[in-house]
Amino acid sequence: MPTKKGKSPIRGPAAPSDYSRRQGGAALGARLRRLSERIDREATQIYAQRGVVFEQRWMGALNLLNRHGPLSVNELATALGISHPSVSQTRSSLRAARLLVERADPDDGRRRTLHLTPKGKAQIETLQPIWDALAHAAEALNAEAGNVVVALTRLEKALDRQSLFDRANERLAEDT
Repeated sequence: MPTKKGKSPIRGPAAPSDYSRRQGGAALGARLRRLSERIDREATQIYAQRGVVFEQRWMGALNLLNRHGPLSVNELATALGISHPSVSQTRSSLRAARLLVERADPDDGRRRTLHLTPKGKAQIETLQPIWDALAHAAEALNAEAGNVVVALTRLEKALDRQSLFDRANERLAEDT
């Protein structure tokens, strides 16, 4: 991880300037994590600059609840394309922030749905101009980078056709 001056904390003649970048496709996961962390960190700076206490990981869940009304954790996980445990963690932090509540579904008492609180709805009104600015910035970055979103879609489809797990196991089987 680079220091504040952008220099690697690893010293000596073999110190890598950017190990993950030099690894090419072999470091795909590391590069995606690094980009995700950077985007989240910079978005968090925008919220803080505006005096808004907000975690970027809440954005998708709050936006979906605002657009579609009450949803279950499973519905959110499916819509966001992330794991149920990840959405459960987000739900817990949103409840702690008093931006949503959980209620029994009136049609099926076994099912629990998430609802925005009045504080959550007010927070979304405050956040909407920030979300619009972030979306505009993301679209500009995507265009400048040559439509990375299309490449990410191709990557997702490639993983759907054959997982990294299966690809690695094929290679391991060849070596035995």
